[in-house]
Amino acid sequence: MDSETSNVRGMSSARKKKWNRFGGWFGKGAMILFVLLILSLLSFNWITDYIWMGTVGYQESYMTILTSKLMLGVVGFIVFSIFSYIMFSWVRRVYVGYFTNEQLPGVVTSKKLSRLLLLLISLIIGFFGSSIVQGVGWEPWLKFLNYESFGVNDPHFNRDVSFYMFVLPFIEFVLSTVLGLAIFFLLVEVGLYSVFQMYRMSRSAQVHMGVTLATIGVLLAAQHVLQPFHSLLTNRVNVAQESVVYGLSYTDDVINNPASYVLAGVALLGTIWVIISLFRGKWQSMISPIVIYIAVGFLAQGASIVVQNFVVSPNEFSRESPYLEENLSMTRTAYDFENMTENQHPGADTLDRSMVERNQDTIDNVRINDSRPILDVYNQLQTFRTYYEFNDIDIDRYNVDGEYEQVFLGARELNTSDLPSQAQTWVNQNLRYTHGYGIAMSNVHEITPQGQPEYMVENLPPQGDIEINRPQIYFGEEQYDTVIVNSGVDEFDYPAGDENKSNRFDADTGIQLSGINRGLFAIDEGSFRLFVSDQVSGDSQMLQTRNIMDRVERIAPFLSYDDDPYIFVRDDGTLAWMIDAYVTESNYPYSEPYEGDKSYIRNSVKVTIDAYTGETTFYVVNPEEPLLQTYQNMFPDLFTEEVPEDVRNHFRYPIDLFKIQSQMYRTYHMTNLEVFYNREDYWEIPTEKYFNDDVTMEPYYVTMRLPDAEEEEFILMTPFTPRNRQNMIAWMGVRNDGENYGEMMIYEFPKQENIYGPQQIENRINQDSDISQQLNLWSQGGSEVIRGNLLVLPIEDTILYAEPIYIQSSNETSLPEVKQVIVAYQNQIVMEPTFDRALDELLSRIDPEGEGEQPEEDGDGDQGEAPDTGQETLESNQVLQQVADLFDQYQQQTSEGNYQEAGRIMEEIKSLLEDAQKEQQSTQPELDDEDAPSDESTDDTEE
Repeated sequence: MDSETSNVRGMSSARKKKWNRFGGWFGKGAMILFVLLILSLLSFNWITDYIWMGTVGYQESYMTILTSKLMLGVVGFIVFSIFSYIMFSWVRRVYVGYFTNEQLPGVVTSKKLSRLLLLLISLIIGFFGSSIVQGVGWEPWLKFLNYESFGVNDPHFNRDVSFYMFVLPFIEFVLSTVLGLAIFFLLVEVGLYSVFQMYRMSRSAQVHMGVTLATIGVLLAAQHVLQPFHSLLTNRVNVAQESVVYGLSYTDDVINNPASYVLAGVALLGTIWVIISLFRGKWQSMISPIVIYIAVGFLAQGASIVVQNFVVSPNEFSRESPYLEENLSMTRTAYDFENMTENQHPGADTLDRSMVERNQDTIDNVRINDSRPILDVYNQLQTFRTYYEFNDIDIDRYNVDGEYEQVFLGARELNTSDLPSQAQTWVNQNLRYTHGYGIAMSNVHEITPQGQPEYMVENLPPQGDIEINRPQIYFGEEQYDTVIVNSGVDEFDYPAGDENKSNRFDADTGIQLSGINRGLFAIDEGSFRLFVSDQVSGDSQMLQTRNIMDRVERIAPFLSYDDDPYIFVRDDGTLAWMIDAYVTESNYPYSEPYEGDKSYIRNSVKVTIDAYTGETTFYVVNPEEPLLQTYQNMFPDLFTEEVPEDVRNHFRYPIDLFKIQSQMYRTYHMTNLEVFYNREDYWEIPTEKYFNDDVTMEPYYVTMRLPDAEEEEFILMTPFTPRNRQNMIAWMGVRNDGENYGEMMIYEFPKQENIYGPQQIENRINQDSDISQQLNLWSQGGSEVIRGNLLVLPIEDTILYAEPIYIQSSNETSLPEVKQVIVAYQNQIVMEPTFDRALDELLSRIDPEGEGEQPEEDGDGDQGEAPDTGQETLESNQVLQQVADLFDQYQQQTSEGNYQEAGRIMEEIKSLLEDAQKEQQSTQPELDDEDAPSDESTDDTEE
């Protein structure tokens, strides 16, 4: 060791310089590598996202967002770093001038070390500032550069709506960012200059803090100048009160807005006062403008409270009328109520057989099934394997053999988490089990004799009325993981007897795993096996982001998306998903928000995702809408204006948007200003009995013919009732087909007549002794009665109601079955095993002469009298009493633990019900098979 030390000590000066030079180069190289590593980590996701966006065809949109973020990030980094360095350098100079070198640490007194430290701190602050500016500011910045005018001016400042949506938010973003930085600097300065009361003793410290305060004062003045524009965007008039007006109110106009300008003037004068005080060295006087500013603010709030309480509230309607009128008008415009067609509906009692015949397509598409029970049925009868799953049941319409059919359909998706544990290998989950397969479809109106849906498309491979040519579903609603296709492993297609059918992905929409891509995405997925597996080759493709909601949000995060995607079949037999996309915005003047501060919404975009290839297309639905036009200016390659006919045929007006509009219309249908102010005609969404609970009715799709239309069409509708009343006051609908898509209408009923509302019908069903007794009977013995959706069905100038009744056993694997259908009209309520029979029975009661004119199927000549049914037999007092007595005995024996005797009694009940069915069949020898009650109904009762 001594010899080595002596060798080092004896090293020549030339050699020492060489080693020092090497060390310097080594340190610089290490620093460069470190910086490159940091940049690589930061840019890694950018690279992989760029490659992925290339596979979906939207690299330009991605680069627009990325370059905007980078540019704003650089600007934010430079601004935050430079001003931070200036601020900290000023603080250092004050410290060096105030203290001696012996009182300060060497890192402060040394210019070189202090500059490096200040630079490092400034760079860190710059990175924080960069992330804030680019993360929040990119969208307001792009909208500010590309916005389109609405052509609608506010009535107070006469500025276009686009000013409030696009210009004002960007200006406020800049002001708030700089103001936040200035306040941060002030807090740092207060903390650093509090040492030994430097703010009292050091003139330089006082000047520094004064400059920062002056900057804050100017920025506050600018914000106060903009504050009156905000009075058009809220109903808050002060910290403690809200106005009845959304938008400018009397108190805003008289007190708040003038006070904002006064506060702006006080802030500017205070800034000048601070600067003068600085030059005169009177730091105490710098406090005065701050106190005055705060005092004026308190006075403004106090004046606002006084005026609101003692001037506005005692005579509110008179004071607020001009502003209420603008609130009413602008809100109706924001939610597109101005284009709504308003009609009167007589609610007449004109239903007869001829009306039913004229509206046969409406009758044939009355929805008897419900989506929730249907989902259980599909998952039990149409999955075939545990790893298949129907995630949702959608409703749509198709032309089948020339007939307009309303249908339920669901996608049979793959869920590998349900594979047996021994089969959950990396190969199976990533290479073999890659996709779901096909759909199931059923008519909303047709049911089997067992109460199950009548399938139009079923089984594997899909068979039925609609041809499915490419049934594989690689992209869907499930939380799919990334998979590799075109690997060395054949992909499982569907089970076929003792063997499994396989498939090879036949598209080029995935990420090619050749070259550097394989390494990049192995790192991105955190999968070493992906990198080393010999089953993966250069021809293999990675399918990433296969959940359709994640997919569209990754491509276009600035749009809002409906929660209910639905699958549809194109004319060429391929499957695709449809998602409704919304353009939403706050800051629509005078408009009441529907959620948070969101006061404007349009469904201007429909997105389709090919279930096989993942190809994602953003179709323009409303090309004249200004917010969409702004997005088109920002992302010209994103949107497609030409919509294929087979896609347009499956446009559905989205329920989420319709719910927002119907919620707002409850108040904003009142166009009379005084009625609107008093909320005299406030409407509510009615309740119904659903799954044995009282719930608020959801909007629903029906197939119906409007009074002025020539044929049936797909309508989304909801009824209304008056506040705290159950009678129906109106129904609101929107058209879905062809050129009429999106046309909204409202039909109001006579206010002086009682039109039964949904809950009134539900109550009358509960009060019907025969129906309620029968429902209670079925709910015993291990069975459960489920009340389906009550549908309000407008037919010409009258209203019909229909509600399916499901029965299911209480065990987990039971299948809900439609066993009865209730049809109600005026004062008549009928329950029968099918809708057609219930309607026929109803018509026989309200239109007996019309029934007599119909040809009798059994030829017995008994006109005007409906044939006896199993229900009528059960409704006889004798049979009902016998069944009730037997059930009482059954329950008693069960409670006492005499299960053998209880079983004997249940067999007796079954025999009694079978006898009732035989009597029905004997009185209806020509009854169609599909209308006949099934034997399984008695089995369900037995359960």
